[in-house]
Formats: sequence, structure tokens, C-alpha cells
Amino acid sequence: MNAEVLECGSRKSGWLLVALCVVALSGCANMSPTGQRALSGGAIGAAGGAVLGTVVAGNPAVGAAVGGAVGAGVGAALPNIERTLNGN
Repeated sequence: MNAEVLECGSRKSGWLLVALCVVALSGCANMSPTGQRALSGGAIGAAGGAVLGTVVAGNPAVGAAVGGAVGAGVGAALPNIERTLNGN
């Protein structure tokens, strides 16, 4: 019976997470391009970091935190990186 309760709870958590992401991303319309890149980079980095954290260390939370921070930093710095690579 505990497995059934856990499964139902994780389904509810999944839907709650999806709803939270939709609400959070709907606020991107009024953001600056740099803010949008930082948010997108953070989200992509967090997702990738969670997967790598699970596979490598068995801890998706730490992987998501590190990946999100790195992704947000790279996303915010992307225009400067592009200018440097283009020689401007």
C-alpha cells in the first residue's frame, strides 16, 4: 500500500512541477534578452546537471544546482562570448 501512495504522490509532484515551470516561464515576456538567456541557460543547465548528478554521483539536487548556476552564467555572458569569438 505504501508503494501506491508514493506513486500517487510522485504523480502529483510531477504535475505540480510542470505547472510551476509554465507559470515561471510565462514571466519571460517582459524580460531583457540577457535575462531571458540567463533563465534559459539556467533551466537547461539544471536539467542536464540533474541527469549527470544522478548518473555520476547519485545526487540529482547537487547536479541541478551546479548545472543551473553554470548555465545561467553562460547564458548571461553569451553576447560577450560571441563578440570575443567574432573578433569584435
